[in-house]
Amino acid sequence: MPKQNTFSSWRGRLAQRAVHGAWAWVQRTGSVTAERPGRFRFGSLGTGTRLAFPLGTVFGEPWIHLGAHCIVGEQVTLTAGLMPDLDLGPDPILRIGDGVVLGRGSHVIADTTVTIGSDCYFGPYVYVTSTNHSYDDPHQPIGKQWPRMEPVEIGSGCWIGTGAVILPGARIGRNVVVAAGAVVRGEVPDHAVVAGAPAKVVRRWTPADGWQPPLRTPAPVPIPDGVTPEQLVALSDLDDATVARLAELDEDEQEGEAGEGTGARARTLGPAAPGGGEPVARLAALDSDG
Repeated sequence: MPKQNTFSSWRGRLAQRAVHGAWAWVQRTGSVTAERPGRFRFGSLGTGTRLAFPLGTVFGEPWIHLGAHCIVGEQVTLTAGLMPDLDLGPDPILRIGDGVVLGRGSHVIADTTVTIGSDCYFGPYVYVTSTNHSYDDPHQPIGKQWPRMEPVEIGSGCWIGTGAVILPGARIGRNVVVAAGAVVRGEVPDHAVVAGAPAKVVRRWTPADGWQPPLRTPAPVPIPDGVTPEQLVALSDLDDATVARLAELDEDEQEGEAGEGTGARARTLGPAAPGGGEPVARLAALDSDG
């Protein structure tokens, strides 16, 4: 068995820690914020918004308006206009609302108006463009033909999956899910799920019918107000038998509230822990029952 060079191993670990520490410092220092915009002069850059370092291609920033508390991941490209140093007039070209997350490697190409509503979340490598190549003249290279441009609008509250492509002229409604890899063109109604290339509506919610086709899994249950991190940790440590007992206890108490009695199991456990009838808040009662 070859002998380990302790000195070399120690030096390697030290060098590795130094490199990681230096890169973390570069990332913090190179990120762009309203307080530290560096060379960039965005039309507006909201409070709490951060563009991670290293950035992708960014130009036309006077016509780019970003809202507050946005997260722009590494290597994200944001452009306004066909090329740098153009005068694009008095109005914004690329508008991004508050609380938007753009995943690593995404591109938003706004040669004409692109609007992204508040609270939209983009997975990695999403491509949004208001420009498409034209190929009308069969005798000219496609790259030399003047492109077609149409505005793009993405409503508030949308989730755009990894690798999705949003084409010129797309108008996506509010709270829409765009599946990973989908290619979206045309109009998408509010509260819809679209998938495929070209993307088609595969599920939609309406006030009259709810979700059609129906959801296959129940909606997640939000964490109740007042639940502490310690209670959540305790809940994650419960075994299957204890979880089953907790569910039975909750059912018994619901029956008691409906006038059918509190149930023998609830009586044997004694008073509920602080926090009302919430199961998480009664973990101590379960533990005391053995």
